[in-house]
Amino acid sequence: MDRRRFLSWFGISWVAFAAATTGALSIVLRYLFPNVLFEPPTSFKAGFPSDYEVGVVDERWKEKYGAWIIRTAEGIYALATICTHLGCTPNWLSTENKFKCPCHGSGFYKTGINFEGPAPRPLERYRISLAEDGQILVDKSKKFQQEKGEWNNSESFLSL
Repeated sequence: MDRRRFLSWFGISWVAFAAATTGALSIVLRYLFPNVLFEPPTSFKAGFPSDYEVGVVDERWKEKYGAWIIRTAEGIYALATICTHLGCTPNWLSTENKFKCPCHGSGFYKTGINFEGPAPRPLERYRISLAEDGQILVDKSKKFQQEKGEWNNSESFLSL
């Protein structure tokens, strides 16, 4: 092997070594600065009670917070937008006056009670209360299940 060929291979070796070292160093640095997971807040203000019509399912919080707000003559409650069968997002069909899951056909009344399809239980409710400024405050960290009798809890329903 002549001198020129030796220096050429020697240079290629150093470049490969430098690339491998840089790659290993980047992995170590990536470990020191992990991804930060930004999750939406677990509670949100949903406006004033007067913003909601009686008997209407309000879908303005469905995409952003995963909640429907329903006002009845007695008060207001917030339903989770998660089907209790496999976790799909049901759609509100106002013409049929029901929630219908597109995945497997589960149907729920406006109250959240299941009446058709494979869903084993009703939709869950979120904690709902009035904030100090008079707005509705929905707390998704606390859920209430109808089959456990938790819908009778005063935090699952906002009396007006």
